[in-house]
Amino acid sequence: MIQRKQTLWLLLSTVSGILSFRFPFATGKAMVKEVLTDSKLTAANDFFILIVTVALVALSAIIIFLYKDRSLQMKLALGGAALGILNLVLYYLGWQHLTDATLALSCLFPPAILAGFILAFVGIRKDEKLVKSLDKLR
Repeated sequence: MIQRKQTLWLLLSTVSGILSFRFPFATGKAMVKEVLTDSKLTAANDFFILIVTVALVALSAIIIFLYKDRSLQMKLALGGAALGILNLVLYYLGWQHLTDATLALSCLFPPAILAGFILAFVGIRKDEKLVKSLDKLR
């Protein structure tokens, strides 16, 4: 299980999702009750981003342990990639609501989640093709 490349990509997605709760995507000023205050955009600060990020972390952790059912793993990895795109869109929309916003270095975590799911899907598909080609030889 751990020796498979896609497991490492899914671990990357899980760790990146967990780190996105702690480190900001962007910092800037937000309007709170007609007063500009310093604000950080993290996964924990926005409700919709929180829900999607928790789903992504849980999904990537679940996919790791479904190594015996590659077809289900591929479907869930594609679903995770779609959720990853939604996560990036929500971060972008949250970033647009900040005034004088600057991206932090940790803004690379949400794209890393998406990249992890895509690369895991590619690895799972390669494994599936390898198994099917070996079945033809029998």
